[in-house]
Amino acid sequence: METKTTIAAFFYITPATNSKISMAFISIQHYKSEFGELLIGAYNNKLCLCDWRFRKMRKSIDQRICKGLKAEFKHESSPVIEATIEQLQAYASGSLKEFNLPLQPVGTDFQRRVWQALLEIPYGQAMSYLELSEKMGDAKAIRAVAAANGANAISIIIPCHRIIGSNGDMIGYAGGLNAKKQLLELENYTKPSLQLQLFK
Repeated sequence: METKTTIAAFFYITPATNSKISMAFISIQHYKSEFGELLIGAYNNKLCLCDWRFRKMRKSIDQRICKGLKAEFKHESSPVIEATIEQLQAYASGSLKEFNLPLQPVGTDFQRRVWQALLEIPYGQAMSYLELSEKMGDAKAIRAVAAANGANAISIIIPCHRIIGSNGDMIGYAGGLNAKKQLLELENYTKPSLQLQLFK
């Protein structure tokens, strides 16, 4: 029986900025998923990190998250991390199509707008950078949209794997093209035929 949940309305959360508050911690755990090894992090009972452990930009993304939340990483579990792993396992088995997790992505206002738009791409569907830019109201912002897509630190849950090339081909992915291929195949995404693209 298929389990279907819906993801909560999205964020726009401003982290605490009071410098007098003592250093907080981001709970992190490594998790070997069906698609590759992930680094999962939770802060203030929200998921702030679910990213490929060995990706490029690992150091800069970790620094961005720690700086944005004014917190340090601490290797420990948490209810949010456990729930994330449970839902990732259900997703990998094909029994979960939409995640239901409290999110706290860390980035600029523009990056968070892009990540919100990614959340709106349905399971089993895909979109090009150009289409995503147009959806956001500015086709000329394609490079900035692509950069924000690459900076996404909550992979799979915020589905940047659903971004493909304008010709329908798979393009760069932080987890590697093999992981991207696995994710799209799991969701039964089928590249449109050339004929269908011509008459779109």
